[in-house]
Amino acid sequence: MYIRGDEMEKTKLTPIRFPADLLTDLDKYVKDGSRSKFIIEATRKELQRVKQRRAIQNAAGILDQNNYPEFKTTGDAYDWVRKLRDESEARRKELFEQ
Repeated sequence: MYIRGDEMEKTKLTPIRFPADLLTDLDKYVKDGSRSKFIIEATRKELQRVKQRRAIQNAAGILDQNNYPEFKTTGDAYDWVRKLRDESEARRKELFEQ
């Protein structure tokens, strides 16, 4: 079992081959008894990054410029966001600064 925070997770043992120099560095910088935890957390972080990159790649091109002219250029997107923020700030002032 692997304890993460307050919860225990089911685990499986899997043999993994590491380059010798990487394992040497791992043992040098990660204290005894923490190797598995370190590798698990590093794997979680990298998987999250890979998933985010894949989601961004899958979403690329879903906005047709003809349907969303406010996103046609970076400047147009900036102006659109600025307009939304200005409108939001005006509503906030109207509601809370009377």
